[in-house]
Amino acid sequence: MIKKVVLLLLFLAQSLGSQELVSEFEIKGNRTTKTTLVKRISQLKLGQRLDSTVLHQDINRLKQLPSITHAFFKVVPLSNSEVKVIYDVEENFTIIPFANIYTSSNDEFAFRVGLQEFNFLGENITLGAFYQYDIFNSYGLNIRAPFLFSKKVGLALNYQDLTTQEPVFLENGTADYKYNNHAIELLGLYQINNKNQLELGFNIFIEDYQYLFGATNPNVPQELKVDKFLLKLLYNYQKIDYYYYFLDGFKSNLNLQMVTSSSEQLPDFWIGFNDFAFYKRVGQKGNWATRLRFGLASNFNTPFAPFAVDNNLNIRGVGNIIDRGTAAIVLNTEYRHTLIEKDWFVMQSNIFIDGGSWRNPGGDLGDFTEKQNLRIYPGIGIRFMHKRIFNAIFRIDYGYGVTSNSTKGFVFGIGQYF
Repeated sequence: MIKKVVLLLLFLAQSLGSQELVSEFEIKGNRTTKTTLVKRISQLKLGQRLDSTVLHQDINRLKQLPSITHAFFKVVPLSNSEVKVIYDVEENFTIIPFANIYTSSNDEFAFRVGLQEFNFLGENITLGAFYQYDIFNSYGLNIRAPFLFSKKVGLALNYQDLTTQEPVFLENGTADYKYNNHAIELLGLYQINNKNQLELGFNIFIEDYQYLFGATNPNVPQELKVDKFLLKLLYNYQKIDYYYYFLDGFKSNLNLQMVTSSSEQLPDFWIGFNDFAFYKRVGQKGNWATRLRFGLASNFNTPFAPFAVDNNLNIRGVGNIIDRGTAAIVLNTEYRHTLIEKDWFVMQSNIFIDGGSWRNPGGDLGDFTEKQNLRIYPGIGIRFMHKRIFNAIFRIDYGYGVTSNSTKGFVFGIGQYF
C-alpha cells in the first residue's frame, strides 16, 4: 500500500511539471459506448500537455455515466516529449427492468415496473417506460439525451398518465379521491462542468379529481378538472468518488417549480425543495449514506397540499400517502455493509432510520415540532447487486414506526433508496 502511494505521488509530481505532449489518445474496453462519445466529453485532447488533473477529472466523469461501471487511465511514453494516454473502461449492461413494490400493515399493495435502456445508440441516451398499479393503472414514457447537441447540452422529454387513489385530509375526516395527472414535460439540459448541472423546462398537465368515498365538505368540490402549466428549474451539484457500488462524497439537488392553474379551486403556487446527500466509505466493506430534504411551498389551507408522506418517497414502512403538508423536513440515514462479494455478485445488509415532519396546510413552522406530525421509522434491509449491470440493485427494506399511530411494512425496489 505504501509503495503504491509513493509511486502515485511520484507520478503526480512528474505530471504536474511535465512538458510531455499527448500525441495518441485511445479508448479501450468499450463495446457498446461509442469511442467518439467518450472522446467528445473528455477534457483531454490531442496535442495538449500531459496534466494528471485532467486525467483524473475525465475518469471520474466517465464513472458517472450509466454505461460505465469503472474506468482508469494509463500513460505510455513514446519518446522524450510525447506520450500515449489510454482510458480503459469496464462497461455496464444497460438494458434493465426496474420495479418498486411496497406494502404496509394496512394491507396496502402497489407496484411500479418498467424497462430502461441507459445507453441507446451508444450515446448514453436513456429510453424508458413504466407501468404502475396503485389501485388504478398508470403508465409513462421518457427519453433523456444529455449529449444530444454537444458535450454540455442535451434534452429530456417525459410523458405520463398517472392515476392513483389519493387521501384528501378535511377538518371533519378523510376523503378518498381518484386522482389523474396527464402530463408532458420538456427539459433542456446543460452541464456547466463535471460537478454542476442545470435543467430548465416546462410541464403542461391536466389534474382530474373525482370523489370516491369518505368525509365531505361543501367547500371542497367532489369533481375537479384543471389545466396547469409548470415552470421547472433544477440545479445539481455532485462531488462523489465512485468505486463500483461504493460512494464517497457529497451531492445536492435543488428543485424549484412555479405552477399556474386555470381554476381558483387550485390556485397558482410555487414549490421548492433541496436534497442534500452525504456518502462515506467505512473501512473496506461499509458505506454510510445520509439524505436530508427540506422543502417549502405556498402555504394555502388546501386539502391538496403538495408534500406527501409516502412509503416509496421518503419514509419506509409508513404507508401510501398517509398525510400531506406545505413544508417538509425529512432525514434518511443508513449503514450499508457488504456481506458477500463474489466476482459480479454482491449482497449487502442495511440498517436505517427514516424520520420526518410536515407543516400543516395553512399552518406555521411550529407544526414541525407537533407530535402528530412527526414520523420516525427505524428498520433493516438487504441488497442483492450485480456489479456490471447499471443500477442492478434489488432492495428489500422493512420499516417499523416508533412514533404514535405508526404502521409497519415492507418496501421493495430496484436501486438504492437514495
